[in-house]
Amino acid sequence: MSKMVHEFNDIIRKLRKDLFGKGPERIHTVFAENMAISTLYGNLTPTEKFISQTADGKDMVHLARTKMIQEVYSVNLPEGLEKVVGAKLIHLFSDIKVKEDIAVSVFVFDKNITS
Repeated sequence: MSKMVHEFNDIIRKLRKDLFGKGPERIHTVFAENMAISTLYGNLTPTEKFISQTADGKDMVHLARTKMIQEVYSVNLPEGLEKVVGAKLIHLFSDIKVKEDIAVSVFVFDKNITS
């Protein structure tokens, strides 16, 4: 894993730990052109796992996770994120499969990332 990928993953992990009380257990990030694509495994807290046992609970956890992440990045970009990749973040797409506890975030930057 390159130093850039490691630093990028650390920023993502810290933000989610601070935001939700638990960061992902594992993150796999690849850089492609002007994007960073991160797959995050083991995201949910025990409380979220309990809540998601019903259909309504699963929908609530999904909505909270996706909307909260997108709002946080749009209002308060994690410190160092743009510096690590040497580009400005212009879009973030994020989703989570609650049952499988796998999330994906696609970060789109204003120029290509060279690792």
